[in-house]
Amino acid sequence: MALGECWKQLSWFYYQYLLVTALYMLEPWERTVFNSLLISVAGMAIYTGYVFMPQHIMAILHYFELIQ
Repeated sequence: MALGECWKQLSWFYYQYLLVTALYMLEPWERTVFNSLLISVAGMAIYTGYVFMPQHIMAILHYFELIQ
């Protein structure tokens, strides 16, 4: 029973996502292309933040002499 409720909640969130982004007006293949691009951009942003943010944080800390 819990799995059915979880699925219902996830489908409600997906429906809200479609309404907010106006994707419900697109055809399924257009929606797939948009979602693929969105996931790709978000993935690249997370990866870039993971790789480069520590370097920038360390440079800021050195600049303000919080660490030697």
